[in-house]
Amino acid sequence: MTFGNRLKMLRNEKQITQKELGSIINISERVIGYYESDDRFPKDDKVIIALSEYFNVSIDYLLGKSEIRNPYESHARIKDSIEDDPELLEFWEVLKEREDLQLMFKQTKEMSPKDIRQIIKIIKAIEDEEDAEN
Repeated sequence: MTFGNRLKMLRNEKQITQKELGSIINISERVIGYYESDDRFPKDDKVIIALSEYFNVSIDYLLGKSEIRNPYESHARIKDSIEDDPELLEFWEVLKEREDLQLMFKQTKEMSPKDIRQIIKIIKAIEDEEDAEN
């Protein structure tokens, strides 16, 4: 998905006009239209950051480089679920950086803290077993 398509989709989800979005991030309605039609791309990183913050999505998601809207929301939910277990929390700090698991972390938004905790324990057990074999 292109930047323009993603921007238009996010704007429509918020049910705001190009003019309203332009006012929010201090650019013209016309420029928003150029972005959405992929005729232009923001030259200023501040625009991309403002859009990312307004829509509460990662810059990678906004630019079409990732399908994960905001990995940090999932990360916070997982951390909250295991914060009383120092060993799991330490394991989580390493695990959260793994790109190969990002999609799985996204799926935790529908899970209970107990289920999240169990999944992290299972991943840790698998990792520990692999480490023991090596």
